Amino acid sequence: MQEALLNIVNTVNTYLSDYILLILLVGVGLYFTIRTRFVQVRCFGEGMKRVFGGMKLNGEKHGKSGMSSFQALATAISAQVGTGNIVGACGAILVGGPGAIFWMWIIAFFGMATIYAEAVLAQKTKTTTEDGEATGGPVYYIRTAFKGKFGKILAGFFAVAVILALGFMGAMVQSNSIGESFNTAFGIPAWVMGLIVAAIAGLIFLGGIQRIASVSEKIVPVMACLYIIGSLIVIFANVTKIPEAFGMIFKYAFNPTAVVGGSIGFAIKQAISQGAKRGLFSNEAGMGSTPHAHAVAKVDKPHDQGVVAMIGVFIDTFIVLTMTALVVIVTLYTAGGPLHGGNTEILAGLSGLTKTNLAQTAFGTVFGENVGNIFVAVCLLFFAFSTIIGWYFFGKQNMLYLFGKKSVVPYTILSMVFIVLGTIAGNDLVWALTDMFNQLMVIPNALALVVLGGAVAATAKAVTRKKKDK
Repeated sequence: MQEALLNIVNTVNTYLSDYILLILLVGVGLYFTIRTRFVQVRCFGEGMKRVFGGMKLNGEKHGKSGMSSFQALATAISAQVGTGNIVGACGAILVGGPGAIFWMWIIAFFGMATIYAEAVLAQKTKTTTEDGEATGGPVYYIRTAFKGKFGKILAGFFAVAVILALGFMGAMVQSNSIGESFNTAFGIPAWVMGLIVAAIAGLIFLGGIQRIASVSEKIVPVMACLYIIGSLIVIFANVTKIPEAFGMIFKYAFNPTAVVGGSIGFAIKQAISQGAKRGLFSNEAGMGSTPHAHAVAKVDKPHDQGVVAMIGVFIDTFIVLTMTALVVIVTLYTAGGPLHGGNTEILAGLSGLTKTNLAQTAFGTVFGENVGNIFVAVCLLFFAFSTIIGWYFFGKQNMLYLFGKKSVVPYTILSMVFIVLGTIAGNDLVWALTDMFNQLMVIPNALALVVLGGAVAATAKAVTRKKKDK
């Protein structure tokens, strides 16, 4: 039965990722890039200053009223930088070839404009619950974009998709990766790790918005630095292969037949769809998840959090995900590597390589097999655990919208159950279900963004006008 369900879900995902998702992601990103006059380029420096100028590991406490701008970004990045940056990137490279990374970059570049729009609209439409807790997200700007019954239905559909995709299925994906990597590195049964992760996550969940913000602002900088340093060691150990690795990324973006197989049309389609699908799962721009964090940031004006949100996509894709790609390509795909010179899915099968152990194998070529396994397992623990926390928060905001405060306790218990189940369930089915619900979230979110595009453009234009006046 699991195999039959997997086939159905994969068929749905094929249509979503190859057609609907690709058109929506690129189309909306292009739309906001033009409407905001390339805000991701013009305001990139401003965003960097706001992020690193206000970066604190022990930020101010806002109680129920929200988070600091950096805490909101840290919570967003905690959700963005997850298994998609390691396991997801490896899966994209295996199926779509190294060229899939190029398409991830393209998606991310336009996605920076999309996430600016999401953060701006989330700020403009945020509200407070009956007990004074700050809340916001796409359900509120969907209702602003579409009045009446249709808006209510669309917002309800989005809220249900978020709860299933992030709070439940997403937690399964993250814990699944933790369980498998720790089993490989230390021989610990996956279900044991599931129980441990669920217990620690539960303690954080019970602390509410303030504890989630406090944990996120501490764990995100540490985990990013740890992974980047480890990646740079491997990359510089293979420094002579870096030009070849970049060459493969650009070459196989447009002519991936040698590594993907099949016709040129099929190969390019695989590279683009894998880049789009895994790009979405990695940086979440356009998906409608991170606006839940950016909505509760305490800033002077919506534009301020919009430019901060852009940096989240930049860090996620252009830094962390690119590190994974370069580590894998310079060690495994260049001359002398086990995946060099042929169809990578076939060569991977012969070598016993999968998206789950690909990164561990790559790091192991420099660190040694045991240390490589341990390093990736520890990084995955940080990445996946922080994502579980962020996604729980996003799902909780939608539970509050749909059912009110009474739903928080059962939602928290169910989230913990799904964390444990993720270490037991089949990996392929878990990933396929998560992909499906992630992609379904995009549709109502993207529609609302486009309808409210004028408000986003006006916000970006007002900032440009002020700069000129100065």
